Amino acid sequence: MITIATFADGCPVCDNRDMDSINYLQLIRDAKVYDVAIESPLELAPILSARFKNRILMKREDLQPVFSFKLRGAYNKIAGLSIEELANGVICSSAGNHAQGVALAARQRGIRALIVMPVTTPTIKVNAVRALGGEVILHGDEYDDAYLRARELEREHDLTFIHPFDDPAVIAGQGTIGAEILKQAGPDIDAIFVPIGGGGLIAGIATCIKLQYPKIRIVGVEPDDSAAMRDALAAGEPVSLDHVGLFADGVAVRRVGDETFRLCKEYVDEIITVDTDECCAAIRDIFEDTRSIVEPAGGLAVAGAKKYITENEVSGQTLVTISCGANVNFDRLRHIAERAAIGDQAEMLIAAEIPEEPGSFRRFCEVLGRRSITEFNYRYADSKKAHIFVGIQLAKGRQEATELLASLAAADFPVVDLSNNETAKLHVRHMVGGRSAGIKNERLFRFEFPERPGALLDFLNAIGTDWNISLFHYRNHGSDHGRVLAGIDVPQSETDELESHLAKLGYSHWEESGNPAYTMFLS
Repeated sequence: MITIATFADGCPVCDNRDMDSINYLQLIRDAKVYDVAIESPLELAPILSARFKNRILMKREDLQPVFSFKLRGAYNKIAGLSIEELANGVICSSAGNHAQGVALAARQRGIRALIVMPVTTPTIKVNAVRALGGEVILHGDEYDDAYLRARELEREHDLTFIHPFDDPAVIAGQGTIGAEILKQAGPDIDAIFVPIGGGGLIAGIATCIKLQYPKIRIVGVEPDDSAAMRDALAAGEPVSLDHVGLFADGVAVRRVGDETFRLCKEYVDEIITVDTDECCAAIRDIFEDTRSIVEPAGGLAVAGAKKYITENEVSGQTLVTISCGANVNFDRLRHIAERAAIGDQAEMLIAAEIPEEPGSFRRFCEVLGRRSITEFNYRYADSKKAHIFVGIQLAKGRQEATELLASLAAADFPVVDLSNNETAKLHVRHMVGGRSAGIKNERLFRFEFPERPGALLDFLNAIGTDWNISLFHYRNHGSDHGRVLAGIDVPQSETDELESHLAKLGYSHWEESGNPAYTMFLS
C-alpha cells in the first residue's frame, strides 16, 4: 500500500468541488491496483541526464504486466463494481492499452469483457487483448469511432462501460503513479512530464501531486497533431479536434474528458507539444538508457522534457518522465529508427545540384568532409547538371547544419535543406531514381566496404574519375559494412580496363546489370 503524504494541518481534499466533492487523495489511497499492478521502478537515466545536465528519472510503467499503466485505472474501476453491475460483463473502447487492462481485470474477476478497438490499432495490442480473454470487435479508424460503437453495444447487451479516462475511479487508479513517485523520489522534484491522451493519467498524477506539493511543476506532453488538451485549455472547455494523428496511437483522442479537463485546468502548469521526429528521438534515448523500446506514446514525456530543458535553458533540476507503455508493433521500429536522428537534429537531409562532369561527385563529398553519410541518392538526368539527395550525420546539431550549408554554397553547390520537409522524409528519399535515356553503356555494380566515418569518400576516391557515375545509392543501415549500388557509364571499348580497375579496388563487388529489378525499373 502506498502512503500518501499530508500537510501538517491535515489531508487536503476536494471538499467543495464539482463531481460530488470527490476526495481524490482518499480514492488514490484506497485504490486496489496492486492486485494486478506492480510498483514500477523510478530509474535514473544516466546518459540522458549527463547529456542535458539535469537529473532525469524515468517512471517505468512500460514494465507493468500489460506493458502499460492502463491496468491500474481499469482494475480499480472494475474492482469497485457491484455484483449486479458485473453480471453481464463489461465493455470498453480503446486503442489498445486500456483494452488490455480491462481484459486482464475481467479475467481476474472471472467476468466477460467485450473490447471495441479502432481498426488502426497495432496488431500487437489486438493480439494481447485476445490472449487475455477479451472479445475484440474492430470498428472505425479512430478511438472516437470505437467509443460510439461501444456505447451502442453497452445498451444492446446491458454491459457495464469502463471508461478509459473520464471516470474518478480510473483517474484515481492512475493517480497511484503520483503517490509512488513521491514515495520513491520524495518531494524534491522540480517537474513531472506526463503524456496526455484523454487526460486520465495526467489528471490522476497532477491531482495527487499538487494537493500535497503544489510547487512541483506538472507538464503535459501531447503530439502536435493530437493536442486535444492543449486546445481544450485554450478554449476554456473540451473541444473536438477535426483530425488526430495516429502515430502515437495510445494518445490519439479527439476530445478529452470533462472531469480530466476540470482537473487539468486546475492542476496542470503547462502543455508541451512535440512532433513525430522528436518522439522517435525520445524512443531512441529511452532505449539507450534502458535497452527497452517504448511505444510512440511512451516516448512523449522524454520528448517533452528535452524540449522543456532546451527552450528554458534548465540545468541542475530533478525531472521525472512517465514511460507510459511499450506496446509497439515490431515493423514500426523501422520508421522510428529512420526519423529519430532527424528529431534529435543529429541528421540533416539536403538536396544539392552538382555539375554533370567527372570528379564533381567526389568534390561534393570532399566539402562534406569526414562526416558520416547516412544516405546518398543520385540518378543521371542530363549532360549539364545532376540532383542528389543526401543524408548527413551531425555532431553539433543545428549549428553544424548551418555551417555545412554555408560551406556547400561557398563551393558553388546550390543546396536546399529538406530536414523539415515531410514529403522528402516520407517519400522522396525512397524514390530518387528511374530510367535515364541519356545513358547508353551503363553497367550496374553492388559494392560493400567497411563502415566508418569518411568511408564513402574513401570509396569514391578508389573508384576514381575515369568514368562517369550515372546512378548512385547508399544508405547507412547501422551495420559493419556499407552497401552501395552504382551505375557506371562505360564505353564497350573500355570494358577490360574497368574490369581490371575493379579487381584492384579491394572492395567486395558484384555486377547486377542483369538483375530484373534493375532492368524493369532503372535501365
